[in-house]
Amino acid sequence: MRRTDPPASLAPHIPADAYRRAQATGQPVVIVVHTTDSDGRPLGAYLYPLAVATAGAVGVFATVAALLALLDFAIHTAVSIAAATGPISVGGISLKLFGSKR
Repeated sequence: MRRTDPPASLAPHIPADAYRRAQATGQPVVIVVHTTDSDGRPLGAYLYPLAVATAGAVGVFATVAALLALLDFAIHTAVSIAAATGPISVGGISLKLFGSKR
């Protein structure tokens, strides 16, 4: 019978004499692996809420930008119409929006 050392991957965990004794008697070598529970949430748990918040922020920003563009277009349209029509009168009250630049 030949005596061998434990495999290199098991050497730090199993004492050589216990390994040799188990090998000589035919007993199985039981390896117990201790794991620790993680203390916090995994990083993947933060990905979905972060994606939803980012999409919401981009949506709000785009909505505000579209509203401002629409308001700008409406104001330019109103100014163009008012400049083309001249004074506006309603019920005998005349309102000249733009004066001549002469």
